[in-house]
Amino acid sequence: MKKTKIVATISDYKSSHEYVKALYDNGMNVVRMNTAHIDREGATKIMNDVRSVSDKIALLIDTKGPEVRTINIDEDLNVELGEKIKVSGDLSQKNCLHVNYPGFINDVQPNSKLLVDDGEIELEVKHKDDTFLYTEVTNSGIIKNRKSINVPGVSIKLPSLTAKDKDFILYAIENNIEFIAHSFVRNKQDVIDIQNILDEYNSPIKIIAKIENQQGVDKIDEILDHAYGVMIARGDLGIEIPAEKIPSVSRLLIKKCIERKRPVIMATQMLHTMIEHPRPTRAEISDIANAVYNRCDAIMLSGETAYGKYGVEAVQTMSKVASEVEINKDKRNDIIPPINYDTSSFLAAKAIEAASEMNTTAIVTDTLSGNNARYISSFRGEMLVFAKCYRPRVMRELALSYGIIASAIEPHSNRDETIRASLQSLVKNNCIDKHDTIVYVGSSYGIRGMASFLEIIDVKTGIGPKNEENLMGLIGPKDK
Repeated sequence: MKKTKIVATISDYKSSHEYVKALYDNGMNVVRMNTAHIDREGATKIMNDVRSVSDKIALLIDTKGPEVRTINIDEDLNVELGEKIKVSGDLSQKNCLHVNYPGFINDVQPNSKLLVDDGEIELEVKHKDDTFLYTEVTNSGIIKNRKSINVPGVSIKLPSLTAKDKDFILYAIENNIEFIAHSFVRNKQDVIDIQNILDEYNSPIKIIAKIENQQGVDKIDEILDHAYGVMIARGDLGIEIPAEKIPSVSRLLIKKCIERKRPVIMATQMLHTMIEHPRPTRAEISDIANAVYNRCDAIMLSGETAYGKYGVEAVQTMSKVASEVEINKDKRNDIIPPINYDTSSFLAAKAIEAASEMNTTAIVTDTLSGNNARYISSFRGEMLVFAKCYRPRVMRELALSYGIIASAIEPHSNRDETIRASLQSLVKNNCIDKHDTIVYVGSSYGIRGMASFLEIIDVKTGIGPKNEENLMGLIGPKDK
């Protein structure tokens, strides 16, 4: 089993029970819905298809966030090198390129670069007045309607949430979605703005902060104080900062997330070739491998599965590469989170150590909130971690955490019964063998207690003689 999780974007026009099942059977763990391209009806179709396949697949809604786009372009604009173009956020102005943000002129200064459509066209701002930015085209091409505009190094003072974002946050609350990934997070306030809405409705939805600009990179520590996890969205990030800095910035963000025990997703164009072609490039394979070597929790597919011709094959490719790299990963790249002197963190670290030194086959934990499992996951051990979750929602939340295989369990009256039920379930489902030895991390204070003990357990003994008749023949006469 691979430990690195896979997030796949699915569009409403391509979604079906059969397609989702094929992706899931080949290694997909989380379905992403991109609200930039769907409405509520489309999201409901995707959600129903996903839930018809498995209750272990998590759903993630991706908001648009604060972005500037071209608008009111009826016919594509062919622009030439050196051409002069006026830009305005005032829709009453004529003979200019309009953008959807009225305050754009105030935020942007002369000598700034306007990068249109992910950098396909660059406009250099020569000067400005109260009405227009006066720009010059630095490369020929076509400007289309509703295309993004990035301004590297400039803080755009848009509100963090659009009306559509707010509507989809309410949709996520109404439909018990697991994650909201918010675009263009610049600081902690952008996360808090969403959390305030969730708190108003007493919603347990977890927020994933998409880091797509230098502000987000600079404020990562305060963002991690409030976000559940991070998505490294290299598309816009690669436009906002120099492309050559992307690997080192990505490595920094991964390190920060692991140290803070937060899930981290690597995104954007990981298998872009497979939108149109059945086989990836060698560079794309290396890109996936580097994300795994760098210890990401999850890797993401966008257009490859949303509208590409070879979505299932893309997931297959990701799964194969992740599995191969995990076997051969170099321990010298390990990022060791600080123990922080709390019991759960300490036991998580010791569980990884014990699993290696005692020649065990797996780590097992029971969890109400998912914290026990996430803490163990953050140490990136070689053993799979089987998390028995008292809440199905937590089981799905752990679909984003490295090396965690989560399943549901009913609460039991005491610690011994919980351990026995957990091991029995794992044996019946062929996750572990009755002859295995495992590391168990649990709580002596009931299901709401923090982790308080670590135990090395022989599985057959842990199941207990009185339950042998329930193992459906797994324990034969010779074992007795």
